[in-house]
Amino acid sequence: MILITGATGHFGTATINFLLKKGTSPNTIAALVRDEAKADDLKAKGITISLGDYNDYDSLIKAFKGIDKLLFVSGNDIVNREQQQENVVNAAKEAGVGHVIYTSFERKNETETSPIYIVAKSHLATEKALKEGGITYTILRNNIYADYIPMFLGPNVLETGVFFPAGNTPVAFTLRDDMAEAAANILTSKGHENKDYLISNTESVTFHNIAKFISEASGKTIEYVSPDSSAFVDLLTQAGLPAEIINVSAAFAEGFKQGEFTTTKTDLDKILGREPSSVKDYLFSVYGK
Repeated sequence: MILITGATGHFGTATINFLLKKGTSPNTIAALVRDEAKADDLKAKGITISLGDYNDYDSLIKAFKGIDKLLFVSGNDIVNREQQQENVVNAAKEAGVGHVIYTSFERKNETETSPIYIVAKSHLATEKALKEGGITYTILRNNIYADYIPMFLGPNVLETGVFFPAGNTPVAFTLRDDMAEAAANILTSKGHENKDYLISNTESVTFHNIAKFISEASGKTIEYVSPDSSAFVDLLTQAGLPAEIINVSAAFAEGFKQGEFTTTKTDLDKILGREPSSVKDYLFSVYGK
């Protein structure tokens, strides 16, 4: 039995769809959800629904009983994630889960000096817990989603251009669906036990490239300006964005600039059996005329 956590989120839903597309029987797939009312689409596909919450250890034990492979999709509660994910690892071990596949992230700097350490800390702790816990694991070091590019650029990019303090460092943006397809492939094949995989695009692009692609897609001339971080923060503050969003955006911009998501190595193409989707094609699908 395969269980997918975060099953109603983008990554979990996409992975389930890829499993079904590959011919995996729906009665061998379970979905961990917090709110059963949000799982109607999964029920309609014949997926088993299990109720559970990363904050509720007992609910995890119950949901994990009899599970052979667990796709552990990392949580999005940055403040409480480390404890939540410790709960998942411990519950998986106690319930006797055969194999845990964890969605971690790409990084270079693993110290507190990293601009994205607030995000990195819980991932590093979870990887450590899996590797030291005596449970069979696979770590997916997922790069940053290409799907997040529009969020970083803002809703008015076609009018204002790209104003983002990322410098000119290449970033291996990767489409979320490609990552989900890779997860489905790993869940349905052998030979992935106790391995770390680099899940990144085979190409890296700069924000200058991104502005160029959007220009070509939209027919408008889009300029890229990389301000200093304080000017970027001031602009978002004046626009009334919440402090948490501003801080995370600025942290990721600095991470891009410092090369945290730049890599020339990847296992994604081998796992997919094809080249990953290009950032240019994705941006044309979003901003095309």
